[in-house]
Amino acid sequence: MSEQATPVFQIQRVYLKDLSLEQPNSPAILLQQEQPNVDIQLGVEATPVAEGLFEVAVTATVHTKIDDKTLFLVEAKQAGIFEIRNVPEDQMGGVIGVACPQIIYPYLRGNVADVVTRAGFPPVHLAEINFQAMYEQQNAAAQADGTVQ
Repeated sequence: MSEQATPVFQIQRVYLKDLSLEQPNSPAILLQQEQPNVDIQLGVEATPVAEGLFEVAVTATVHTKIDDKTLFLVEAKQAGIFEIRNVPEDQMGGVIGVACPQIIYPYLRGNVADVVTRAGFPPVHLAEINFQAMYEQQNAAAQADGTVQ
């Protein structure tokens, strides 16, 4: 097998791309004793950067409310630059949609927990994610819509 055909998968860099925290109803809402409702949304996106280089980002939005008032809102995007070369086309989706997010996600979890704690709240620990199942679910939905990924 020639060196040209050897698959390459390397992490070039992992970084926090975006982070915001809002507490629009502080300090009054901090005096409430009710348990807040927590809504967590996750997303994965990938962008080609150069030949064989891809930026993969995992985003999390944590919206915590008491009744209809926001206690806090955290939006975070953790990203990584990956060198991916000589990977068969039918395997690229899995590498970008599963392997890369699995590497980035622990950093995102730590950053979200840290910013929530620094804001004066108990940490929010994002659950472990099965990116393989998430990727397969997105592909099944795309095929059902007729927009194959």
